[in-house]
Parts: sequence; C-alpha cells; structure tokens
Amino acid sequence: MPTNHHLATRRTKNNPNHHLWNNNGTWWLHFTLHSATGTRKRHRISLKTPDLESARRKRDRILGAIEAKAGNIAA
Repeated sequence: MPTNHHLATRRTKNNPNHHLWNNNGTWWLHFTLHSATGTRKRHRISLKTPDLESARRKRDRILGAIEAKAGNIAA
C-alpha cells in the first residue's frame, strides 16, 4: 500500500536554478520526498542535457508532475 508523500521544496525567486546542479556538463535535478510516517527519501535525476534553459523546463515539468500526484507516490 503506498504511503502518502509530499514534495519538500524551497523555491525562491532569487534562485531560478533551485533543485538543479551541473555535474561535469550535465544538469541534474535533486529533491526530497517526505512521507506521512516521517521518513524522507532523496531523489537525484539526470536531466540529460548540458543546456540550462532545457534543464529548467524539464525540472519544472518533473516537479509539477510530482506535486500533482502528491499522496499517491510510492517511494
């Protein structure tokens, strides 16, 4: 049975690259899911692009999908 999870984000207008980091020319997304039972799980996903604008679009799409499914995610 899936445990309800919520996405922990710290988005700021001053940092358009939140949740992104560049590892040897490839952008990655990182975020943490918190469960109702108090456990946390960190996730790292390669965005498979060297382009920052593309990475931002992919990040927004992925985090939006996760937020839309919050409570139905089995981590």
